[in-house]
Amino acid sequence: MTRRPFTGPAALAVALLSLTACSAATTDSAAGSGKNAAGPTIRIGVGIDASYAPFFLADAEGLWAKHGLNVQLVQFGQGSEGVNNLSAGQVQMSGNSDTTTISMLQQDPDLRSLMVYEQSGKYLKVVLGPKVTSPSKIRKMAVAPGLSELAATRFLESKGIDPKSVEFVTADPPEIPALMKKGDVDAYVLWEPWPAKGVEQGGRVLENTGAYGLTYSQWLLTSADWLKANPDTAVKVAQTLQEAARLTESDPKAAARATKQAVKVEVDQTLNAIKEIDFGARDFTAEDLKGYADTARFFVDSGKVKGEPDVTKAVQRGWFTQHTKGSS
Repeated sequence: MTRRPFTGPAALAVALLSLTACSAATTDSAAGSGKNAAGPTIRIGVGIDASYAPFFLADAEGLWAKHGLNVQLVQFGQGSEGVNNLSAGQVQMSGNSDTTTISMLQQDPDLRSLMVYEQSGKYLKVVLGPKVTSPSKIRKMAVAPGLSELAATRFLESKGIDPKSVEFVTADPPEIPALMKKGDVDAYVLWEPWPAKGVEQGGRVLENTGAYGLTYSQWLLTSADWLKANPDTAVKVAQTLQEAARLTESDPKAAARATKQAVKVEVDQTLNAIKEIDFGARDFTAEDLKGYADTARFFVDSGKVKGEPDVTKAVQRGWFTQHTKGSS
């Protein structure tokens, strides 16, 4: 597998930390182009943490080529980077969280979500600083835009704390554990490995987001124009991801090895992530749409967007079931 790192401070952060999950970097992977691959290269944006194990496993096991695809994975440190590059046409598809995508729908209403391929209420965790004895002592919380900020807001509300009484400090995930150690922030809510890094810095994990009713899901995204021009290819990508998600659950060690090879996440970390995440491709439900509407209203109410995003237009409900053999 070859990687061509993009330049910039985000890539430097990864080099310095030798870290994995949602840090900040962008690299290309030529893996997945097997002898059975056909057609032009399809660039798919992915993150660099263990939650993207199905994509890396599809690479390692040659599943893209098995389905007649020539796929190149492009790694992004921040979810918004994947969506921005999809909007700019630098990638044709992307995996991303529902929350981050919803926050960006107003700036790109042509985004289309085809299916859910994972969900969890355990992967994101609340971390309190060394001197924070209870949530009531929180005065500053570090957040990354999108899912982290929503999770922090809902956490405070669940404890009867007015989010407006707490200062939110926006930062990149790799910076946040150090901010907590220095006392610049009192707490944060992030995905792994940042909770584990926080514990190493003297903090403690209080609970996961599921404890206060918050779950997230990951979407397979593309653009309306690309989907219209490449419907058969989109179906093949969905079928491959469906197979890879099933294999991640049935053979977590293989998924962990593939993830380590792709993004240097330690095997034990991926194995723990697989226990915390429900990997499986499925269609959208009415309950999903209700939750997405709540998320959209959150971004309006918080002033992040001026008008409520049209989630029902972006979410292609029924597409997965109609175009594949059904949800897993």
